[in-house]
Amino acid sequence: MRVAILLLPWLELFTLIELGIKTSALTAIAYVFATLFIGLAILRRQGRGMFERLRQAQDGRVLGPELFLDDMAMGFAGLLLMVPGMITDLFALIVMVGPLRRRLARSILGPQVVVRTSQRHAGPHETIEGDYRHVTDDKNS
Repeated sequence: MRVAILLLPWLELFTLIELGIKTSALTAIAYVFATLFIGLAILRRQGRGMFERLRQAQDGRVLGPELFLDDMAMGFAGLLLMVPGMITDLFALIVMVGPLRRRLARSILGPQVVVRTSQRHAGPHETIEGDYRHVTDDKNS
């Protein structure tokens, strides 16, 4: 694992050099900037979405810590896209594809990763939970 981490920058540089050789240096530079801006856009969008889900969690509309799994994965994909090179971009694409991301999460975290929403606010009417008793039963006794 350490060797892979140490070799990654060199392999990324190699892929960009090969891209420049096969196409042109300008294409390789444009590719790096395009993936940088795409990664920034993903991070910005996921940041807004995460704050909205935090607000919903405070209101009680969303349950569980697993709701952040997709947000964190997409944020990680945005960071991977910002790293210059094609290997990290491939990993980012794998993370961005929903079924692959969920399968990867299940293999790492186990099968308990499920995103649930509360049914309390599902319809136009709000449900208030609590105990009750019939008043007519109290008067008859």
